[in-house]
Amino acid sequence: MTSAAAPSRQRRRGSELEAALLDAAWDELLETGFAKLTMESVASRAGTGIAVLYRRWANKNQLVLAALEHYRNTHPVELPDTGTLRGDLLAALTGMGEARAAFSAIAAAAAFSGLLADTGLTPAQVRERILGDQPLSRVRVIYQRAHDRGEIDLKRIPPAVLAMPFDLVRHDLLMDLKPLKPARVTSIVDEIFLPLVHSYHDGPGPAGTVPPAPA
Repeated sequence: MTSAAAPSRQRRRGSELEAALLDAAWDELLETGFAKLTMESVASRAGTGIAVLYRRWANKNQLVLAALEHYRNTHPVELPDTGTLRGDLLAALTGMGEARAAFSAIAAAAAFSGLLADTGLTPAQVRERILGDQPLSRVRVIYQRAHDRGEIDLKRIPPAVLAMPFDLVRHDLLMDLKPLKPARVTSIVDEIFLPLVHSYHDGPGPAGTVPPAPA
């Protein structure tokens, strides 16, 4: 028996079926936890046969990793447009912390409940599968707008530097399992990222100075 009533079976195919299976796995993970989740309970929640799951994932570890990736990819963090690089980053990193805190707690609980040991992957590989990278191509719009305004020079800044604020937020989420405090977000932007980014800028102008933090 599963804690949720089994839905009636539906005729679904392809990506629609796979999304339904991964949504069911996420809901089961959220409600019962990794240790109690089974292929049978996910199949029951999804209203399908267990063979349908095994045709796609060899075991529950692969299924849970896929469900975590699916949830993360289908719930992207909104990218703001405040008119300044500093404002965009403060809003984006705050939103990322708030949106990903619960997800990080569930993912960490799964990892410590056996997912890490049973996958055969290294801790770094599991971290990558669970947390992923905020695709630089997606957040690049923030940096491109700042470049167009003359705040930064994208041609001079290494990709690793541009990814750093998001890497730091992911690290904090994994360690603390709760949204970052405003002071921490401000510190990442004002004390670490902006001074480093502006050091790559050639010449005077708005990109050569760090905007003061509001009182």
